[in-house]
Amino acid sequence: MRSFVWHATVCGSALALAAVACQQRSSAVRAEAPATQPASVVARASATTKPFPAIADQDALHNAYVVTDKVISGAQPEGDRSFAVLQELGVKTIISVDGAKPDVASATRYGMRYVHLPIGYDGVDDAEGRAIAKAVAELPGPVYVHCHHGKHRSAAAVAVACVNNGMLKPEQAEDVLRTFGTGENYKGLWKAAREAKRIDDNELAALQIQWVETAKVPALADAMVKVDTHWEHLKSIEKAGWRSPTDHPDLDPAHEALQVQEHFHEIGRTGDAQSRPDEYRKLLAASETDAAALRATLSAHPIDTKAADAAFKRASVSCTSCHKNYRD
Repeated sequence: MRSFVWHATVCGSALALAAVACQQRSSAVRAEAPATQPASVVARASATTKPFPAIADQDALHNAYVVTDKVISGAQPEGDRSFAVLQELGVKTIISVDGAKPDVASATRYGMRYVHLPIGYDGVDDAEGRAIAKAVAELPGPVYVHCHHGKHRSAAAVAVACVNNGMLKPEQAEDVLRTFGTGENYKGLWKAAREAKRIDDNELAALQIQWVETAKVPALADAMVKVDTHWEHLKSIEKAGWRSPTDHPDLDPAHEALQVQEHFHEIGRTGDAQSRPDEYRKLLAASETDAAALRATLSAHPIDTKAADAAFKRASVSCTSCHKNYRD
């Protein structure tokens, strides 16, 4: 495992001290940790696939790992147990890069601040990376960064941000995604990590950003624009025989279907969708299911073009049905 050295000052910090309580109360199985790491904080990670140590209580904080001496990342904290473990780990700031509304009330009850900086599944753009980098560097720590499952968006966000602010070296960025299990088909997230670069401290310091507990999540119409963009990409791929078009070689069939699937999933989690009629939610769920089936078909090697045609047609019918009743 990559050497992850905790200096004496860090081991004596609130993170290490609070973690002792976490160790005492948790019923999760813990493996012996290296001598240079607080055993109460981490479980031994795989020597080849987990270069960053895992938080021991994976039941409370799913897929959570220590990335730097200030940054922990993982899945969305849910319920008192999760927030209690974060408190015991000394966490002062929680940064959500998920589209769903953060549980600000629970965070406040446990003495933590929430900052909402949502990103998409298609990458971490320059402005998003800088904002998260500044937040991680300047807000009180330890900092816990999360998305929904803690595997894709938060991993990429942490990788990019920590390279931007100098907490990680550029060559470590993709190791973060490997540790968290980011799917290889999330090509935009991998690209963002791979291309992340150090940003001058003065540039980050000069950024004027107002931290908010709950960001204004894009309206349904804006979300559907993203779906339409990826759907048009899929049409081009279909015309090219379910291969990357010659005039757009960067388009990957399975990745485009995945983006449609994830956007439908995120739309379904919004308050807007939850407030709509049951029929609408059923049609939305059907669209997500059909997009997932299309993605699975396009992930095969080689792609069965007849199966892809059929899956694409089913997904098109789902979209048309929803549009007919709720958009057109």
